[in-house]
Amino acid sequence: MNSFKTIDGRGASVHVAGGPCITVQYVTNVIIHGISIHDCKWRTVSDGDGVSIFGGSHVWVDHCSLSSCRDGLIDAIRGSTAITISNNYMNHHDKVMLLGHSDGYTQDRNMQVTIAFNHFGEGLVQRMPRCRHGYFHVVNNDYTHWEMYAIGGSANPTINSQGNRFVAPNDRFSKEVIS
Repeated sequence: MNSFKTIDGRGASVHVAGGPCITVQYVTNVIIHGISIHDCKWRTVSDGDGVSIFGGSHVWVDHCSLSSCRDGLIDAIRGSTAITISNNYMNHHDKVMLLGHSDGYTQDRNMQVTIAFNHFGEGLVQRMPRCRHGYFHVVNNDYTHWEMYAIGGSANPTINSQGNRFVAPNDRFSKEVIS
């Protein structure tokens, strides 16, 4: 994918599925809107994400449906920043969203991500999101049916959680606090 690109599925039933899905690598100004992303597979040992943002900036993922990928649904790593993930529906997945490469990758301190108005639905286990370093505004999301934890962080992230609705599962082991 090159910079200044839009993938827009409005008015059609657009599915990205069954192979390696969307990689945004070292580019800027990308919009991914109104598509269904599911059943993504590995191209190499390091991907399998629905949307993989690697060193990208000014990326907006909006009004998409994401589920059942080999790795994460949306991952942003390696110096990515200025990312908005909004109005999406996510379900049936383990490691939903990783923001920040690793605890030791300090270049992610400049990462800024907004996660707003998403529905985290049935069959999700963890990482809604998992944040490392950086600043994360998690606002007005709907969390239901998770199996382990909803929001977690490590490596001193700033997580500003506002106006989210959490409907905790009845299983007392599904109420971990991850930090």
